Amino acid sequence: MEVPEDAELCFPHINTSCRKTTGPYVETMLTYTVLSCITILTVILNLLVIISISHFKQLHTTTNLLLLSLAVADFLVGLLQMPLVLLQNQGCWFLGDFMCVVHYFFAALLVNVSVGCMVLISVDRYIAICNPMFYTTRVTLTRVKLCICLCWIYPGVHGSWIYRDVFKQPDMYNTCYGSCVIVVGFAEGLVSMIATFLGPILIIVVLYLRVFVVAVSQARAMRSHVAVITVERSQTVKAMKSEIKAARTLGIVIIVFLLCSCPYYCFAAAAETTSLGASSSIIIMIWLIYLNSTFNPVIYVFFYPWVRKTIKHIFTLQILQPGSREVSVM
Repeated sequence: MEVPEDAELCFPHINTSCRKTTGPYVETMLTYTVLSCITILTVILNLLVIISISHFKQLHTTTNLLLLSLAVADFLVGLLQMPLVLLQNQGCWFLGDFMCVVHYFFAALLVNVSVGCMVLISVDRYIAICNPMFYTTRVTLTRVKLCICLCWIYPGVHGSWIYRDVFKQPDMYNTCYGSCVIVVGFAEGLVSMIATFLGPILIIVVLYLRVFVVAVSQARAMRSHVAVITVERSQTVKAMKSEIKAARTLGIVIIVFLLCSCPYYCFAAAAETTSLGASSSIIIMIWLIYLNSTFNPVIYVFFYPWVRKTIKHIFTLQILQPGSREVSVM
């Protein structure tokens, strides 16, 4: 039996509707199942990190505040962006032209917020490792909160400029009814790549190279003083080891981010214009960027003991007990 032609349309009763890009049933269902599990995992893990840092007072540090901002961005990616990309897997967009622009605006916003948080984390680790004597005076909660606010405001302003034309005419790049395509011009794409990727990545790499050199020299110094048993020296060595371990963990977060983001930005650099949502390859690269939001909390669970302790408190409902905010989890 032949399948009616209108069954392949996104909107069967509209002649100008886009056609669905369906594949084999088993492959399609397997893809949806895997991506849905990734979406749920992203939301749950990042929500656990958000609750942990927000609830326990011992975790209210400047570094963890940056991790909290990053976790919020990752949580919103899993809650808002991943489900919408799932809806596009068959090449159909059912939420209207304006929501299509809003969808890509928030996608760029959240990715750029993540980049900004990575830069702030690198600066934080640079000062903590390379200038520890000035860390408490230079990195204060007030300054960190201000930087986080700017980290969220700047991508919003930048995205409004990038998508200014399509906000005025949301369907200007759609070739059929039910498509969701945004084209970023070469000039806008070049400015965006320098301002939101190449520039921040250069800062991150330079700072972490410096952190790596200093961390190696400090590790050698600690090994040379291993025989010293005074309490003061022991506490200093323990604190320094903690700082180096934190720098290593956050360095892994940044490396994973680079691995997830590079394919898309390399594609954007090679093309004169970037067409978002136009092909399955773009969708795959966008999913790869979004996967970084899943990897971040997984890295925290493996490398931060306090994350595992706080998750145990959350699942056993100990956080509902009086005084649970004061519990030591470090």
